[in-house]
Amino acid sequence: MTGRTAPPADRDQARLFPPAMLAALVFFASVPLWIRGVGLYEYIGVEIMIWATYALAYNLTLGQTGLPSFGHGAYFGVGAYAFGLAQHGIAENLWLCLLVAVAAAALAGAAVAAFISHRRGIYFAFMTIAFGQVFWFVAVKWHSVTGGEDGLLKIRRLPVDLGVAAFDVSGNEAFYWLVFAAFALVATGLWRLVNSPFGRVLRAIKQNEARASFVGYDVWLYKFTAFTLSAGLSGFAGALFAQAQQSAFPDVMSLHWSGIVVMMVLVGGGLVSFWGPVVGVAVYFVSRDVIGAATTTWMLWFGLMFMALVLFQPEGIAGAWRHWLARARARLAAAGR
Repeated sequence: MTGRTAPPADRDQARLFPPAMLAALVFFASVPLWIRGVGLYEYIGVEIMIWATYALAYNLTLGQTGLPSFGHGAYFGVGAYAFGLAQHGIAENLWLCLLVAVAAAALAGAAVAAFISHRRGIYFAFMTIAFGQVFWFVAVKWHSVTGGEDGLLKIRRLPVDLGVAAFDVSGNEAFYWLVFAAFALVATGLWRLVNSPFGRVLRAIKQNEARASFVGYDVWLYKFTAFTLSAGLSGFAGALFAQAQQSAFPDVMSLHWSGIVVMMVLVGGGLVSFWGPVVGVAVYFVSRDVIGAATTTWMLWFGLMFMALVLFQPEGIAGAWRHWLARARARLAAAGR
């Protein structure tokens, strides 16, 4: 009996480092070599990787589980504030402060998920907005802890202490490599998660929550876990952002910035592709710097592109790429007959 050859998508899912991931890591590793030559700078690479980490974490809820969270900036901000507060009040140790940031954001996400995981659709979305606004309001008004609208300042880029050696990351180029390592770690972990049995259950919940419940899965627990993991990893990205900015501000917790990460994910094609959020983040920041150099209304053009994609290509850039590849393969197959 002849064996069947697994489809390319299935083979990619079985790999720890599929071609798309290797391409992304090689691309980001090469950025410091050519970024200045095209008129940009290392810090835009730092921003893209931090927000790509955040967008991948967010897409665990929207793209993988079908949970429309519109207040996810709260957990990004909680991670940023927790990192700074741990640095100022506990110890100036990178690993400890990152752990505090992830734990604080995960706990905040778990508290919210406990209230909303039994909801779905528009009711779930509205409740995420309401809770997100609560976190933003607390950050603005709790001056003695968060600094209010002035933000939490003097957050240092802490050295990477590996025990046998410590590396200073205060400069943008050195900090770039810390963020690169963090992005690679999160991307690899999330890839394995979404292609595990746990991830397949999340996709089943996205496709039909009632059916997943009927076949015996505890839908509430899976949604709770996915939301909590997403919040914790968003907090991790927020901690990196606090170091990059050397401050933490309540603006990133606002409904506006929560909406920006949704736009990034949808533009990139996060609903159909694991890597869509990374594409969307890159398009956003390159648009900001390239189009923004020519006009102050760059956000208008990005918004028009978003509208066009929603109307004519709702699966985003990654979806358009998939359709183009499918048509190209069909033409090659037809030509080979």
